[in-house]
Amino acid sequence: MKIYSDIDQFIPVKNAVVTIGTFDGVHLGHRAILRKMIENAKEIGGQTIVVTFYPHPRSVLELNNEHLRFITTQEKKLQLLEEIGIDHVIIIPFTREFSRTSSEAFIKEYVVDKIKATRLVVGYDHHFGRNRLGDFKLLYDLSIKYQFKVERIPAQDIENIAISSTKIRKALEAGDVKKANKLLGYQYTICGTVIHGHALGRKMGFPTANIKTDLPYKLISFCGVYACFVEYKGQQYKGMANIGYRPTVGSDELATEVHLFDFDEEMYGETVCLRFIDRIRSEIKFDGIEALKTQLQLDKEAALKILSV
Repeated sequence: MKIYSDIDQFIPVKNAVVTIGTFDGVHLGHRAILRKMIENAKEIGGQTIVVTFYPHPRSVLELNNEHLRFITTQEKKLQLLEEIGIDHVIIIPFTREFSRTSSEAFIKEYVVDKIKATRLVVGYDHHFGRNRLGDFKLLYDLSIKYQFKVERIPAQDIENIAISSTKIRKALEAGDVKKANKLLGYQYTICGTVIHGHALGRKMGFPTANIKTDLPYKLISFCGVYACFVEYKGQQYKGMANIGYRPTVGSDELATEVHLFDFDEEMYGETVCLRFIDRIRSEIKFDGIEALKTQLQLDKEAALKILSV
């Protein structure tokens, strides 16, 4: 897959099949669009092109954006697009100035003149251009004017839930990673660097790796204890993660930490990825360390049961 950080680097290809969007999560709804693009490209002997934006438009346009959180990092999004089989990704730098581009000007300048699209595939609720005023009717009219085909993919749903990035974010914010995973089509993942903690877990017989993510907009799931798989140095381990403030030990700082089962190595400074499977319980303040140790053993048993399915 070829990646372009400047659309002027892109050299038009024959029979370009294009889609446009932020694709936060690259979830099952997005994948329906991407699969249709690939089918179109095979049918007409063309190549697939995803046009996306960075930074995320909301992080630029919303004045109070300190609480914004997204499902995937830019790196993870590109990885997922490559795994699906997309040929080209054009990343348009999103600025306030760019946001003032009208819907028709965007299609004319980028999709028609620079990419020379043969076909455009979009989702059922696709909006684009200044203030997101462009809709499918406008796209259809422009496709006739500029002589390209446009196709709209219907809403995708699972268990009568229409899939959207917003619904996935809400599920994660509520701690419902099982639901989020269903809508994503893969397991929600957090990666980060192992840093030094207070070693309290080790004293209780449950040593934990404290994870620091250096990505300010990465969504961290709701506080609680989770069953997860841990990817470390190309190997996969079973484990349980805690996201929260650790009230029993008197901490007031949000932390993400994970205990790996059947593992006893130093990991400081290394990168690990947590793939969340299900939530075991909420974060609780216990009446002392012994009560916490007892609960951790129960959590381990619950996690192993979940991860063995």
